[in-house]
Amino acid sequence: MAVRHQLVAHRPSAVWTVLEDPSRYADWVVGTSDSDIEEGWWPNVGSALAYTVRVGPVTFRGRTVVRRHEPPRALELEAYIGPLGSARIAFDIRPWGEETLVIVDEHPLRGFGGSAHNAAVDAVLQLRHRGMLRRLARVVERDVPGARGSSAAPGGRRGRATGS
Repeated sequence: MAVRHQLVAHRPSAVWTVLEDPSRYADWVVGTSDSDIEEGWWPNVGSALAYTVRVGPVTFRGRTVVRRHEPPRALELEAYIGPLGSARIAFDIRPWGEETLVIVDEHPLRGFGGSAHNAAVDAVLQLRHRGMLRRLARVVERDVPGARGSSAAPGGRRGRATGS
């Protein structure tokens, strides 16, 4: 199981502002681009985003469904990535003084990824999480009003995101 944490220099409400905004998804999820609302009202339970995942020269269409939404403490997602199956991605959001401790716990759940899960997969997930959590912290600290270095308000709760 791949578990990693990141301290974000702002309160949990700022982290939730980004997590709840589907137009920001590709700003912080490593490898993701071109996300769109597929179903429901993000991030209500059962809502889904569709997006493109690029791993080197290979491109997959992915879909993420919200399985648990308990603001401001927990967000759990099931990410489906084509032939690889799906993964459970759980965000634990904890106040930490004037800051926020974000803990992400991801593991393969269904399909090939679930059956082929091993220490090497966890090592790759650790690298992905390191980048993803740094990006999440940067987006919160740069773009959420009131956060350190804030310069702009985030997008709405619906919409399209393009990634980096």
